[in-house]
Amino acid sequence: MNKNLPAQKMRVSFDLDEVLFVSPKTHKTEPPPPFPFNRLFVERLRLGAPDLIRQLQALGYEVWVYTSSYRTEKYIKGLFRLYGVRFDGIVNATRHLKEVQRDNKTILPQKMPNRYRISLHIDDEMVICTSARQYGFHAYHLDAEDDDWKDKIIARANEIKRMEESAH
Repeated sequence: MNKNLPAQKMRVSFDLDEVLFVSPKTHKTEPPPPFPFNRLFVERLRLGAPDLIRQLQALGYEVWVYTSSYRTEKYIKGLFRLYGVRFDGIVNATRHLKEVQRDNKTILPQKMPNRYRISLHIDDEMVICTSARQYGFHAYHLDAEDDDWKDKIIARANEIKRMEESAH
């Protein structure tokens, strides 16, 4: 590693549906945005999501969204801005198809965080999490309601960061 270059920040990414966006029927959620924004942004954020994202950024991590949905970057940025959150990067289905899948004849997984130098991806889909090692990234499986989810994700990010630093 070149000592003259600044250290690369470790990247953590989150899926949207069932991870950051959850149903109030099954999960505790953040209060909805005020009117009229609650009409434009109908998704509800998992309780603690904005706080976790800001915490990770304060700890020196870049925080990204990596979703297989076609929601626009503008929409995602607009919704999270209402909660005081700014992402370091956003990959939606459109960007993934353009930059990752491209004209590949082989169908690639719907998410390949390693292509964006993302070290840890948080997802609810077991297929993404189980294929993580094969595709060169770490995953954290988050689906059910879990009051300790934020602490567990920070601990996992710190663990991966230590592994990456000791490998250099």
